[in-house]
Amino acid sequence: MADQSDGSGHNGGPQKKEVLEVESVTIRFAGDSGDGMQLTGDRFTTASAIAGNDLRTFPDYPAEIRAPIGTLAGVSAFQINFSSSDIHTPGDVLDVLVAMNPAAMKGNIEDLKRGGILIANSDSFTEKNFLKVDLDSNPLDNEELRGKYQVLEVPITGLTRNALDELDLQSNLADRCKNLFALGLMFWMYSRPMEHTKSWIKDKFGSRSEIVEANTRALEAGYYYGENAEIIANQYEVHEATYPEGRYRNISGNVAVAYGFIAAAQKMGLKLFCGAYPITPASDVLHELSKHKNFDVLTFQAEDEIAAVSAAIGASFAGALGVTCSSGPGIALKGEAIGLAVMTELPLIILNVQRAGPSTGLPTKTEQSDLLMAVYGRNGESPVPVIAANTPADCYYAAIEASRIAVKYMTPVMVLTDGYLANGSVPWLLPSFSDIPEMAVEHRIDPENFMPYTRDPETLSRPWAIPGTPGLQHRIGGIEKQDGTGNVNYDPANHEHMVVTRAEKIARIAKDIAPVENMGEESGKVLVVGWGGTYGAITAAIEALQARGASVSQVHLKHLHPFPANFEEVMKKFDKVLVPELNLGQLIKLIRSEFVIDAIGYSKVQGKPFKVNELITKIEELL
Repeated sequence: MADQSDGSGHNGGPQKKEVLEVESVTIRFAGDSGDGMQLTGDRFTTASAIAGNDLRTFPDYPAEIRAPIGTLAGVSAFQINFSSSDIHTPGDVLDVLVAMNPAAMKGNIEDLKRGGILIANSDSFTEKNFLKVDLDSNPLDNEELRGKYQVLEVPITGLTRNALDELDLQSNLADRCKNLFALGLMFWMYSRPMEHTKSWIKDKFGSRSEIVEANTRALEAGYYYGENAEIIANQYEVHEATYPEGRYRNISGNVAVAYGFIAAAQKMGLKLFCGAYPITPASDVLHELSKHKNFDVLTFQAEDEIAAVSAAIGASFAGALGVTCSSGPGIALKGEAIGLAVMTELPLIILNVQRAGPSTGLPTKTEQSDLLMAVYGRNGESPVPVIAANTPADCYYAAIEASRIAVKYMTPVMVLTDGYLANGSVPWLLPSFSDIPEMAVEHRIDPENFMPYTRDPETLSRPWAIPGTPGLQHRIGGIEKQDGTGNVNYDPANHEHMVVTRAEKIARIAKDIAPVENMGEESGKVLVVGWGGTYGAITAAIEALQARGASVSQVHLKHLHPFPANFEEVMKKFDKVLVPELNLGQLIKLIRSEFVIDAIGYSKVQGKPFKVNELITKIEELL
């Protein structure tokens, strides 16, 4: 009797494909800004977190709000590196590129490793779309491309329409489900569970049963296409990573910093007020805080940046923890009001989620562009402590530390994150509220011998007197204060005394912050000094070089003004100090000016994070 074929290409039914175990995988979903790539990446991230993998993500948004469809300017991408071992970055090179159109392929193909998998939505590779990206012919037919990569042409749009044919949806609604088809295909290829995403679809679109059904069918169609399609040879499995015991969730930097402010305010017993004006990429902090009114959080979406910071200063004057959040252009507008907070010596936290370039620049791209503005960027002598987070999860702790310093020293504090940290996500071990150190808050209530500018002998902070407290009436404003009384004063000697005192107050914070930790030998040939979101790439490079026996160590700063007290001592134990930054050399200017150390700069200003191999190459040059 002849073998029976089921039409799948395998006699007797589909043959089970080989499952290959791999340690880590880097995937980038790329398509037009309307193709749902951020949602696709987010759902794949959630599935990977449920599978127990360590992971790092890097969402990459188009800079234009409504770039023409199918153009390079309109490409949106989401990259995830998931692993069975400890990782620090979203990955240098891609193992898989899912390209929903020619623009997505052209804009991202150079990051795909040789031998990597290119999954192309062949239905979108049309003459019309080729013209939009200056292609003369179909790049998928290029023999050089096929010799370099595993090219899988999948008619994603058509297969999605076929899967939804019975639902009688409009074609544009059916086409909007193609990202779920691509997600289902990647779920199958990398052994991800579908159940959680199906539940998410029901929760998100529950009131529209036809949309729930369409997205679920598209997801399943992609999954079973992977299982049955002959062009896909293998399935892959990435085992769960080993974590310290505890409860975890996936968290982005913007959400983490919002939680940090809430935790700090709760620990202090204060109301939390956030005044902000929406700006990329800081807006999500305001959005997240607005969800937590049950924690005495009050959010105010102001008509402009100046109103936002001024309202936050008013909240601090009234006894709350005042917070304002923005990005570089907004921080520039807030400058005068930050000076007011310096003069009135009120606790205020200014969150700057940095982005690339001057003016509006590259609003969705990452850069460490605002360090010098944070330290120096105000009129007059206006010293402000500056703290930088180094991972998405660390944004939580940076917010708490900034709140502690602001209240203890009665000063505004600048917190620096960036687009890479704000939008990226990591698994986060849920902290215990009891682990947060006590942060005593004392609102002055005793009128005896009260003067608004008397000072604590240790911190030089002035008393925090809430308006309306009997007997504690005092002036406030931006004109110079008389020492002690706080009255308006134009005396030159008093002005100099107050300027020096405010500077000394900030300088004393150096004695109250953790010393820098040297990750590696205490002395040697090269010390790499970083700050902010470069932590992951620098750490991965250092670990790789140390594994080879190289004499290289790492210091990653959280406190940038003032520097930790032992920072100079640590640097002087090394032959060379390398400072990689996503700017033209801002931290290196501070190091050279304050310590007269001839540090070596390494700059990248492309709106992209460092790659690990770039840093390894530079460090090896110095070694």
